[in-house]
Amino acid sequence: MRIALTLLFFGVLSLFVGALVSGEDYFDWGVAGGLFALAVAGEGVRFWLKRSRAKKRQSSGI
Repeated sequence: MRIALTLLFFGVLSLFVGALVSGEDYFDWGVAGGLFALAVAGEGVRFWLKRSRAKKRQSSGI
């Protein structure tokens, strides 16, 4: 649930920044998509680190 809310927040934020950067001509999908890709990558790294730390704690107790 937390990851969905985080990605929703960063999705809206990236769309807002894409609209601000584009001006009046066109919507800058490159900027918006790049920012959202960074958010997804960051959440993926956070999830991976959390999972690897949990495995490390579990294996050290045995």
